[in-house]
Amino acid sequence: MLFTASSFAQSENIVGVAAGNDNFSTLVTAVKTAGLVETLSSEGPFTVFAPTNDAFAKLPDGTVSSLLLPTSKADLTGILTYHVVAGKFEAAAVIDAINANNGMFKVKTVQGDEIGLSLKDGKVVLTDAKGGMSTVIIADVAASNGVIHAIDSVVMPSSK
Repeated sequence: MLFTASSFAQSENIVGVAAGNDNFSTLVTAVKTAGLVETLSSEGPFTVFAPTNDAFAKLPDGTVSSLLLPTSKADLTGILTYHVVAGKFEAAAVIDAINANNGMFKVKTVQGDEIGLSLKDGKVVLTDAKGGMSTVIIADVAASNGVIHAIDSVVMPSSK
């Protein structure tokens, strides 16, 4: 399994942790552009399924640059908040919920749509509103206001 638990107290919030990791530079730029820094820096707690730079790179050419335009702020905000769940759900709790719900656990995102969580080959897999899938590649990155799980693809809400 790729789950690694952080055993140290984390003083940085979700935005600070992401900003301190080069693998999340595209995500941090998007969060700033969407005006979500203050929200994701608030008390929370939040669980963020954070796409890596490689995840954003899988999107069709021009998608990221067009989402970063001021005219796309609403779409960008919707996509980013679709990756956020209210509450702190570490990997063990996510796996327990999946197992307790016949292999599929749906969670409501801050954006309003649901994401399905399941297990494949011992890894947590997200299934978005359009059937797209993403795998958690690093779990339980601690932050002062929640937890981050790095994912290998960007998931999309039904409205995008």
